[in-house]
Amino acid sequence: MYFFFLLIWIVFNGQFTWEIFWFGVVIAALMYAFICKFMDYSIHKDIIYFRKSLAFLNYVRILVIEVIKANIASMRFLFSQKTEIEPLLITFRVPLKTEIGRVLLANSITLTPGTITVSVEGDRFTVYCLDKEMAEGLSDGIFVQKLLKLEEVK
Repeated sequence: MYFFFLLIWIVFNGQFTWEIFWFGVVIAALMYAFICKFMDYSIHKDIIYFRKSLAFLNYVRILVIEVIKANIASMRFLFSQKTEIEPLLITFRVPLKTEIGRVLLANSITLTPGTITVSVEGDRFTVYCLDKEMAEGLSDGIFVQKLLKLEEVK
């Protein structure tokens, strides 16, 4: 948060000089001390938010890779004349504890081509898959593993 305050100070000044920078260091420190004292904020929370944002960026990287893989698999199904498509509606449970984790999983499944999250009721997911091969690893796949690690970050 301190660096965010410092960055905002520099951006709002519209120019960069060392005088503005050092004055911003002092102002940002005062603002940070204020929010720590009166708004129930701490350096520990900053560290937690930083770790969670790194874990979330790693999750987004994995999501992009999986979306690309699913696009390639979906194109193979569409352009292959030999492959018979066997749609499947699957229901499974996930060990995610937070509502945010379940929402991220549902959206990640829907963003991945060939799968659509039909419903989420508590820890129970119902997912439509274009083919039964796409249903493999939904309940314990890489998305669930990364989201479990994201929930554990402290």
